[in-house]
Amino acid sequence: MLRGLYTAGAGMIAQQRRQELLTNNLANANTPGFKADQGSFRSFPNQLIQAMGTDHRRTAGSNHVGELTTGVYMQERTPNFRQGDVYETFQTTDVALLQGALPIGDDGQQASLFYTVENNNGEVRYTRNGNFTIDGAGYLTNSQGNYVLGNNGERLNVGNGDIAINANGEIYDNNEQLLGQINVAMVLDPAQLVKEGNGLLRYDGENDVPSAIGNGDVTFQLQQGFLERSNVDTAQTMTEMMTALRTFEANQRVLQAYDRSLERTVNEVGKIG
Repeated sequence: MLRGLYTAGAGMIAQQRRQELLTNNLANANTPGFKADQGSFRSFPNQLIQAMGTDHRRTAGSNHVGELTTGVYMQERTPNFRQGDVYETFQTTDVALLQGALPIGDDGQQASLFYTVENNNGEVRYTRNGNFTIDGAGYLTNSQGNYVLGNNGERLNVGNGDIAINANGEIYDNNEQLLGQINVAMVLDPAQLVKEGNGLLRYDGENDVPSAIGNGDVTFQLQQGFLERSNVDTAQTMTEMMTALRTFEANQRVLQAYDRSLERTVNEVGKIG
């Protein structure tokens, strides 16, 4: 009976974590470039039950009763890097990154493209949020003040005037003078990216992260005055949240039933009249 308590409890914990994942997705449905998380569930190993203390055999030469499941857990949460829709903002510092043809790795996973930025500790991070701005010193930054990096890893000083950004990420001023080029990094194994908050991703893989600029096997374009929406499907997310809630409640009722059975066992079974 205690195994049943643990199984129901594990189911409740798994659905609670699933609900937290879906809630975070829904909260970021309007965050530019946000990539929805998806959870992977896995069951604990099943236990084989055998009859003990009896010579009776259910089948010839075997006293196996059957298998007992021992619960489920959320193994991992991984971002879905599917391209989001694009909408027009008319802001010259907003840039949407549109992916085209991309290589596919040995594991069958498609590569993904990202902007590169420098965080407050001087470390390189990756993002799909193209909601950029220009700081007081004329540097191109994201909305959190992180410097946007160029194709040579340098900070991009674009001045304080109007700028034009072409499809390759090249930045020009009013005099059509080239000020720099926004780097577009290609992550071949995006499953190695870890979310750090504020739209930033940390790469923990062993492979290098090359630039997609000048790579003939990659097609992409940048659109000035546009932003990429999050790829969260709000209707599907709401449906999955309701399903997670119903499953949580079902496990809760099972747990309560076991609790009532244990209460009767303790208070009534074996009672001496």
